[in-house]
Parts: sequence; C-alpha cells; structure tokens
Amino acid sequence: MNSVFMGLAERALEHFGNKTTDQAESTMEIPLAAYRDLDRYADEIERIFKQLPLAAALSLELPSAGSYRAMNLLGVPLLLVRGEDMQVRAMLNVCSHRGAQLCKIGAGTQKMITCPYHAWSYDDRGDLIGRYGANTFGDIDAADYGLTRLHCEEKAGIIWVCLTAGKVFDIDTWLGDFGDELNTLDLDNWHMYDQRDIAGPGWKVTMDGYLEAYHHQLVHRETVGKYTVGNLLVLDTYGPHQRLTFGRKSLRELIGQPADQWQPEEHIRLIHSGFPNLSISGILGDHCLVSQVFPGDTPATTITRQTVLVANKPETPDQVAATEAFSALTLKAVQEEDYGIGFSIQAGLDSAANDHFLLGRNEPAVQNYHTWIAKFMDSKSYEMKRPEHLSYKK
Repeated sequence: MNSVFMGLAERALEHFGNKTTDQAESTMEIPLAAYRDLDRYADEIERIFKQLPLAAALSLELPSAGSYRAMNLLGVPLLLVRGEDMQVRAMLNVCSHRGAQLCKIGAGTQKMITCPYHAWSYDDRGDLIGRYGANTFGDIDAADYGLTRLHCEEKAGIIWVCLTAGKVFDIDTWLGDFGDELNTLDLDNWHMYDQRDIAGPGWKVTMDGYLEAYHHQLVHRETVGKYTVGNLLVLDTYGPHQRLTFGRKSLRELIGQPADQWQPEEHIRLIHSGFPNLSISGILGDHCLVSQVFPGDTPATTITRQTVLVANKPETPDQVAATEAFSALTLKAVQEEDYGIGFSIQAGLDSAANDHFLLGRNEPAVQNYHTWIAKFMDSKSYEMKRPEHLSYKK
C-alpha cells in the first residue's frame, strides 16, 4: 500500500469527520492593484514569467528525434526541438538573417530548420549549417549567426524554459523536493489524447481558482463537485510549489474500515501545482488533466493550454467513451464553470465595489501562491498584508 496516499487519506478523513480543513494562520488582504494595475502587471510578467523557469510543454509533445513545437509565449517566439541525441533545446523562432519566423505555430517533425524567406538552414542545436546562394551573399562566420538559444531543461516529463536569453537555472534547485513529487506522476509514459487552448480571465483570477476547494459545491455541482468534498483541503508546500489533496465524497466509506483494507488513492484527488503556471490533476485514476496558464497581453486575459492524458491509448468503444466523458467533464468544469465565474470577477474589478480581495484561512494554497509572488517581486513595494510566515494545521 502506498504510504504517501495512506497518509494523505488519513489526513483527509480526519477533516471529513471533523468538518475541518487545513488553514493558514490568518486571513490575507490583497489590494485590487495586484489584479489590474498595468505597470505592476508588466513588471510581474517580466520578473516571474520571463525570468523564472516556466513549464512550457510536456515531454510527450516532442516524442522523437526531429520533433518540434513552435509557440508564442508572452510575446516570445519560442521554438522547442528534440535533437538526434534526444535532448530538447529551446531557441527563438527567428531567423538570424532577416528575422523571419522559421516554423509555423504548431508541432511537427523535420530534420533541419529552414527559413521560408531565403532558405537559411539550421540544425537541431540552432547552428547555421547552410545558406541559399552562399557564394554570392558574401563571407560571414557561421558561428556568429546561429539561432538565439534559451536555457531549457527537461525534468519529470515537463520541458522547462527561461524566456530571457542568457539567463540560466538549475531545475533541481528550482523544484527541490517537489521534483520527486512530480516524478511519481510518470508523465513520460502517459498517452496524450487531446490538447486545446482556452481563453480565460486574468492570470491571478484564473490561478486562484485552481488552488482551493472552497467553491466546488457551488460552482461545480454538476461536474467535479459531485465527487469532491467542498471546503476540504490537505496542503503540502514545497516553497512556491504545492500539492493539494481534495477529499472525495467516498471518504465516508473508510469510516470504521480497517486501514489495511483501504484503497486510499480511490478516495482522494491530488493536484500538483508548479509555480507559476502549472496544474496537474489526476482526477479519475487512469485519466489526468494538465493545465498551463499563460498570461495574455493585459491583466484581464489568459490562455490555458489544457492537455488530456490517459494511462493507455483508448482502443475499445468503452475506453474511448470513458476518455471522451472525462475530456468533456474537465472542459465544462474549467471553461464554463471556473472561467465563467472568473470572467464575472474580472468584469467587476473596475467597479469600485472593493478595494481589496480577502483570502480566508481556509484558502491556504491561494495565500501561499500570492506570498511567493510577493517574495519574488519584493513584497515591501506591494504592501501585501500577510503574516510573516504561513503555517498549516495538519
């Protein structure tokens, strides 16, 4: 029996019986400027999303040598390429000759990168290896005209990138013990069933919704709220990263049952939240939902890349139907329910109804997320009212 799942189920069951939840030491006030101030937003995007390691893609998206994925993230034209040595490298999707886009947005496989404008070509490391009409162009040192590299590391089935050229990171240091938690998900060995981009409200409004169960019974009464216990959260933090455990309503079946007969993983739901934009939810055993939240051009917009994973490729009609049902459930829960509420929150930010948002003691993961934003940005300048150290009742 998995001791981690056992411990989490025991903690969740205690809360279930007592009608309690993990809590922060106090409530927290966040000024509305944190959600709508344009200058602050630009500063946070630069320092958090562009200078810290960002979960840019799943390893599954680049399955073989020559696979590539091109995307625009926060105004950065990003190109990810898996080389012949099976290493993933990141570079700017911009030709070093005249700045043309090298690869169309999307994914594919190719042996080398060739510019559609003048046929300059690059290898999977971004080195310039060929030029159309080189004998008439003039002499250059090819070493000076490779693509602009971005630091990139692959860890726990996720491709992490720093969007600022020249800035490096150590992924093991960044993740700490949370890296071991991500490894337990074995993301490399799932089957990617579907992937879609969903327009959402602002970055913080969106992320707040991923980090609490306080809203589940009201907002998700027709979807995930049928299965999870509202306002029950077991929280473990790893610096800015977090593991959230929600209790399933089936927890009641464990009351009075000998612990050696438990199947604890059937009665809890784990969410792994990687700062600042990643949420991985293993909801129904052999299905998993990965969400990557990317801020938009303004504080009021985001794009969420939602990826549906299944343990094995569905083959039979029953398997396909089960996966389709999971996919539809998660899409509805996020797009219609979470983001429906989120858009209404976003629309009310300029109404002057509030000058701050209040986070309850029963929303410790949301508090932890905003605390770490403040730490990375220097909390003194942003006047967040918060306890000096957050602690959680286990």
